[in-house]
Amino acid sequence: MSLILTLDAGTTSVKGALFDLGGEILCSRVYEYDLEKPAPDIIELDPEVYWNAATGVIADILSETGVSPKDITALGVTSQGETLIVLDQYGKPLRKAIVWLDNRAKDEAEVIRKALGREQVYQVTGQQDIVPGWPASKILWLREHEPEVFGAAAKFLMVEDYLIFRLTGKFATDHAMNPSTLYYDLRNGCWWEEMLDFIGISSRQLPTLLNSGDVVGNVAVDIGLSSQTRVTVAPIDQIAAAVGAGNISPGMVTETTGCALAVCATVERPVYDPGMSIGLYRHALPGMFVLLPWIPTAGMVLRWFRDEFGGGVDYSALVEAAGEIPPGSEGLILLPHFCGMNSPQINPEAKGVFYGITASHRKEHFVRAILESVALAMRDNLEVLSRSAIDCREVVSLGGAARSEVWLQIKADVLQKPIKTMRCEETTSLGTAVLAAVGTGAFASVREAVESMVHSSSTVVPQASNGEVYDRVFRHYRDLNTKLFL
Repeated sequence: MSLILTLDAGTTSVKGALFDLGGEILCSRVYEYDLEKPAPDIIELDPEVYWNAATGVIADILSETGVSPKDITALGVTSQGETLIVLDQYGKPLRKAIVWLDNRAKDEAEVIRKALGREQVYQVTGQQDIVPGWPASKILWLREHEPEVFGAAAKFLMVEDYLIFRLTGKFATDHAMNPSTLYYDLRNGCWWEEMLDFIGISSRQLPTLLNSGDVVGNVAVDIGLSSQTRVTVAPIDQIAAAVGAGNISPGMVTETTGCALAVCATVERPVYDPGMSIGLYRHALPGMFVLLPWIPTAGMVLRWFRDEFGGGVDYSALVEAAGEIPPGSEGLILLPHFCGMNSPQINPEAKGVFYGITASHRKEHFVRAILESVALAMRDNLEVLSRSAIDCREVVSLGGAARSEVWLQIKADVLQKPIKTMRCEETTSLGTAVLAAVGTGAFASVREAVESMVHSSSTVVPQASNGEVYDRVFRHYRDLNTKLFL
């Protein structure tokens, strides 16, 4: 028996999953954690939390399934992007991880923008703007505000890189994890020396770049796995999810609604948006690229509302109640910029806004407005993608939100496009497993692995009458964004 284990270190949880080579998920477990927010714009987490969560889900999966560790041939690792972990010469964290949502490095982002220029940064890295969340901005912040940490730093890592180091004792990362660091040269596939020089670090302080699915080494720590289990790299979680949905050919579009919203459109060459509104990333397949517009807060807003105002009601009950509210939420609109705007417009100072509140609005109106805001943001980004000749006839919906028929119908109606779902809901984990299976020799190519492991489920069809309502809502949504934040 040959099984693939995966780890997906997300913003608020680590998910572990065990797959067979037919793409069937045998077991999955999640360990959640709360981010630390000690001050405005500051969002951190102790790196040990990621490690404890990772080893915890592995232990639970082994216990639950009773599989022999020797049957697990590969462990694929993916994670959120942009969260920065700084290690000393002994491999110990020098401080808490600076989470990708952290917005402290505003001044440093502006320093980079003025010195290197937004257009040059876009052409080299594919990132459409210089924002506080990118690791380059954070490293420059450390140099200015925590010189003792900066001076003692031996390695700067993403979360995936840190877990791989803890698993194997080796420093490695995936090419497709790094475009949004702002110090990765997208077209040449190497570290961007000019940016490294500017922020004051060297490539020796960064992990070795590998292709998606490449083997880093064997498990070298006692966590219940065999020492023969090989550890493989994977792209940033959104691109791993695209692979898990079979998005490996030009023209395919997937959307993932998790804590953030990300839209992935596969292209054969670097496609630069004339308005510099869309990020460009490496695909998991060498030579391919991904146009990846995203907004920082999507499902995270629903979680915030549940925790603060839900009264103990779970997600499913909140969403089902929202399904009884008419399209357009009877005039209530949310601008979901709880951590700034990133795409298609950029404004790190933008804030979340509920607009049009009246005394007749109930809790379920607010929930529906949250669900609609994600779909409206997606439409905004898809319209920008059309400028880059991306002909989107159908969208594949991924992430936890794809379980909700109410949310899927809202997306289909707002976009006026069919929304397809996948049989395996854990597409980030599945994509990581696909790449690990190829990297360890179970399949000859990613396309062959996708044919065996990736399977679609159902399609939600848009309702034309609701589309007319949402056309009006979308115009109002755009107008509010322009007047308030642009």
